Amino acid sequence: MTENILVCTAWPYANGDQHVGHMAGSLIPADIFARYHRLKGNRVLMVSGSDAHGTPITVKADAEGVSPRDIFERYHQRFLDTFISIGISYDLFTHTDTENHYRVAQDIFAACLNNGYIYKAAQQQFYSAAQRRFLPDRYIEGTCPKCGYDSARGDQCDNCKTLLEPTELINPHAKEDSSTLELRETEHFFLDLAALKDEIAAYLNEGKDFWRPNVINFSRNYVKDLRGRPITRDINWGIPIPLEGYDSKRLYVWFEAVIGYLSASIEWAVKEGEPEKWKDWWYQPQAKTIYFMGKDNIPFHSIIWPGELIATGRSLYNDNPEQKMNLPYNVASNEYLTMTGSKISTSRNFAIWTLDILERFDPDAVRYYLNAVAPETRDTDFTFEDFITRNNNELVATWGNLVNRMLGFAYKRFDAQVPQPGELDELDREIIAKIETGFNEAGQLIEAVKLKAAQQAVMKLAQAANVYLDRKEPWKVFKNDKEAAATTVYVILRVIDSLKILFSPFLPFTGQQLHQYLGYSGKLFGQSCKEECSEGERSHSVLRYRAENVVGRWKASQLPAGQTLQKPATLFKKLDEELAEAELSRLLGDSS
Repeated sequence: MTENILVCTAWPYANGDQHVGHMAGSLIPADIFARYHRLKGNRVLMVSGSDAHGTPITVKADAEGVSPRDIFERYHQRFLDTFISIGISYDLFTHTDTENHYRVAQDIFAACLNNGYIYKAAQQQFYSAAQRRFLPDRYIEGTCPKCGYDSARGDQCDNCKTLLEPTELINPHAKEDSSTLELRETEHFFLDLAALKDEIAAYLNEGKDFWRPNVINFSRNYVKDLRGRPITRDINWGIPIPLEGYDSKRLYVWFEAVIGYLSASIEWAVKEGEPEKWKDWWYQPQAKTIYFMGKDNIPFHSIIWPGELIATGRSLYNDNPEQKMNLPYNVASNEYLTMTGSKISTSRNFAIWTLDILERFDPDAVRYYLNAVAPETRDTDFTFEDFITRNNNELVATWGNLVNRMLGFAYKRFDAQVPQPGELDELDREIIAKIETGFNEAGQLIEAVKLKAAQQAVMKLAQAANVYLDRKEPWKVFKNDKEAAATTVYVILRVIDSLKILFSPFLPFTGQQLHQYLGYSGKLFGQSCKEECSEGERSHSVLRYRAENVVGRWKASQLPAGQTLQKPATLFKKLDEELAEAELSRLLGDSS
């Protein structure tokens, strides 16, 4: 049965380049998941975009003496280049500075207000006399009252993931100049999370045991202490609230950015020429929505976004009052990827930037390693030594070697064609059957978002194929029994063709190369490309994925005898072990 699968990734602040932590934390996992479901034949919609209004953007703009729009536009374009280079197949990667997003965010604010889930209240907020303004939360730092971390932000502690108010910090100070702050009263609008507590708790307690323990346990504990949270701020950059008399107030980014999943879906449907198509993922009860993000974003996706959807009610852009929008089916949060034992830091320039690493290493090698060490249940560490070892021992020596030697052998010895087989023996039938079972095994692991285990399972099948080949030795048999060698080569080419599909969600670039070497035409997947927005959407580029007809390809090969092969080339490059020390030295030098 075909399913509608909505794949969402956390909206990155457009204040700096994407690094490998972003890739391992949410982007590559989401892409693997989406590519698999497309191959299986499900209707996939994968959306996200640049967060144009986050306070980190204004912080960087202040530091550079430019406008927030300058910062956002610069890094949004670089995000698009990054995702194309590493193969993140968004159906739409947009941004929050579109007229569409403004409208949807304001409509959700109005719906929550009309339904009684938004209230006004006076609030004590920190004011900087030195800067002569109220400071947004990200401009404030202090010590976390929960865990004692001394660099907690005014909205959240990155160490223990606790959502905070600035007034809860111990020894709060302005991040920019470390000056002391004074509390002044200001009026804001609040989302009444306390009134939503019982419904959110019921949602979390019903059928969520398949969620990762780090997500569900944290969420169920956190919901016990929900209280109203302000959703407006006294700032200039952001979305105005849709009420008269509040010209100086903007929607707080934590409330507004998650609405982007919905607004991006609507924008995609309009671009497809079917404006109502988004409802297949948001209103159909059987549709599944899976959110991918790092652990610092858990409460926003497992608690606050469901709260916003519940508070919005049943009738937003929908004529059927009996329908309600789907809440997250799964929140697949990863822990942190560290680097040589230290936390990756954009502010300290201690990071491996994605565009930078792709200038020196192939994208599939990077994708494979980042998924192999993805922090699915605990923090994991990126090291260049391990990256090179896995590339050489697994991609090159196991999978790449299997492909290169047998496609080269078939191309040379069998006139560049898939040979006609004789009768299959027990070993032949055994390896074909083993590979066929891999589709079910790997598919179940991917659907459970156990992506590391799925990749390992496919690599084990490649190892089994090498064992089969070493036992058969067609290069020796060919001298005396060409027909027997032809049978083995036919079997191994079918195995390689199946492994191509099994590996392709993880390794899409080399999957496409191999697809062509095996004599197939067209694209194994579609391709992503930049696309200009209309003038009414503020004329920024977006990323759109153009899918080929991949339906039904998640199945074992039926490679026909006689199919013409293309001359193969090496899929993976062996890396010099000395590169590890050189890359680390370069990294440490850049961050000093």
